[in-house]
Amino acid sequence: SGELYILGQPTREMQDEARTALRGNTIGFVFQFHHLIQAFTSLENVLMPLMIKGGKPKPEFVERAKNLLSEVGLGDHLNKKPDELSGGQQQRVAIARALITRPALLLADEPTGNLDRATADSVFALMLQLARERGTAFVVVTHDQALAARCDRQLHLVKGVLQAPV
Repeated sequence: SGELYILGQPTREMQDEARTALRGNTIGFVFQFHHLIQAFTSLENVLMPLMIKGGKPKPEFVERAKNLLSEVGLGDHLNKKPDELSGGQQQRVAIARALITRPALLLADEPTGNLDRATADSVFALMLQLARERGTAFVVVTHDQALAARCDRQLHLVKGVLQAPV
């Protein structure tokens, strides 16, 4: 129950089309499994949300994607396809893809769940750094208590009810 506000706008009363547009323009997603398109390069995968919205991306969007890939440590992997990347590198491409639209909110569902501990720590540190640098709010769902402890705020979902930790 409750009301969801995105950038100060209550979503309950919105028409579906308006809610969908708001979601598409303000929320990014990172999933446990990166869901990259195997036939596309890292650069093309990052550009995908913009291509879905407007077809061929403008040159400034290509530059933004290249910069994001550099920020996540993959500036020299622009033309590699997912099967040429490690799991951690693929997840970094997914993070860059989620940030390409400059969302106000990024939802991350077990973003490090399929990574080894060292890679998970590295990817999570990157997410925290990007959140602070960009002013993007991150909501991260994780079963990893060590990662959760690094977040500014924690809530626990217990039998369908959000609770502050005791």
